[in-house]
Amino acid sequence: MKANFDQISFLTSKQVTRKYSTSFASAVKLLAPSIRQDIYNIYGFVRLADEIVDSFHDYDKKDLFYRFWDDLKHTLDHGISTNPILNAFQITVKKYDIPYEFITSFMNSMEADLSKGDYQSVEEYRQYIYGSADVVGLMCLRVFVGGDADRFEILKHSAMRLGSAFQKVNFLRDLKMDYEQLNRSYFPNTDLAKLDEHSKQDIINEIEADLREGFLGILQLPMEAKLGVYIAYVYYRKLLFKLKKTPSKDILNTRVRVPNYQKLGLFAKCYVDYKLNLI
Repeated sequence: MKANFDQISFLTSKQVTRKYSTSFASAVKLLAPSIRQDIYNIYGFVRLADEIVDSFHDYDKKDLFYRFWDDLKHTLDHGISTNPILNAFQITVKKYDIPYEFITSFMNSMEADLSKGDYQSVEEYRQYIYGSADVVGLMCLRVFVGGDADRFEILKHSAMRLGSAFQKVNFLRDLKMDYEQLNRSYFPNTDLAKLDEHSKQDIINEIEADLREGFLGILQLPMEAKLGVYIAYVYYRKLLFKLKKTPSKDILNTRVRVPNYQKLGLFAKCYVDYKLNLI
């Protein structure tokens, strides 16, 4: 029965989330049970696409990616895939009427990672961020508001800014891997080989502005989603704080992390803030 395979697909998406991001998985656990699985389904999809272009170095990544994209199109057209991740994702897409444009924009940014290594202009950079991060935030927002079109439009801008902030923090944290292993440089007009404090601070100022706008949207989220998204926000804000304290010359030589004991403290404080209606 298809229902049995759907359950296997859901479990696969959940396991992918737990395996690849313990921090995100912890935040998802604090979403309402009614929407939790759909966020797993979205994360599983975007993670698999990202892994194809970032990690499968011993294989023909272009062939894998384009076969994945063809399977995605077939899945969305026919409502089923033998790939559990895509099967789970299409269920969420249909349930919340996620626009096809969000999905194609995401895939276009992933496609760029197959060959493009340098973003010279601000426009190129923003287009990549939109596809790789903003639309993921918008997909999740469709779930958070239960498909309510009016509420979605109200919160759309904040969701995009929050997605941008998370992605840019990832870029700054992963400079070493992106630059040395993947030969990528996302920040325009920035010489990563000679990253200085001024250039680093410009990037941080940009991220902090995104986080401020994103936080305004968090305050207006439905209760089912607010705590989980707030925890993700606080975690990334902590990462940014640590990056801010890390000398620019060291950012290319290390990968800043938030230790587990600090994560637990952050999560506990978030829960208290939530219970006291401080968010």
